[in-house]
Amino acid sequence: MAIDRVAGSTAGMEMTVAERMDLLRFVCSFVWTDLKVTQAERDLVMRICGRLALHDREVAQVKQWLAVPPPPESVDPTQVPKAHRQMFLRAAELAAQADGHVAPAEREALATFRELIEG
Repeated sequence: MAIDRVAGSTAGMEMTVAERMDLLRFVCSFVWTDLKVTQAERDLVMRICGRLALHDREVAQVKQWLAVPPPPESVDPTQVPKAHRQMFLRAAELAAQADGHVAPAEREALATFRELIEG
């Protein structure tokens, strides 16, 4: 399953709580790229929360990001630790594809994100 490559049993557990929340902040920002959050996108985000074993208060924060997008200044690709960059990129790709359609804005955001973390 594709989500296992994002939040597999060991990869996600090697992250601190703050890093896991950063990952979810990025994922939530990507589901908002086309200005709407679909049920498929919500389901994906909640599956990632489950795989990362987030606590109730952390899940509540993620749900807030699904209701209102995270502030743009809180999502800085250059601050993603090098060890987690591919995981963050894969999660962003899954978020963009979750509703079965990658909108032009999502494609552009992914390309920019990829450049910033791989460049």
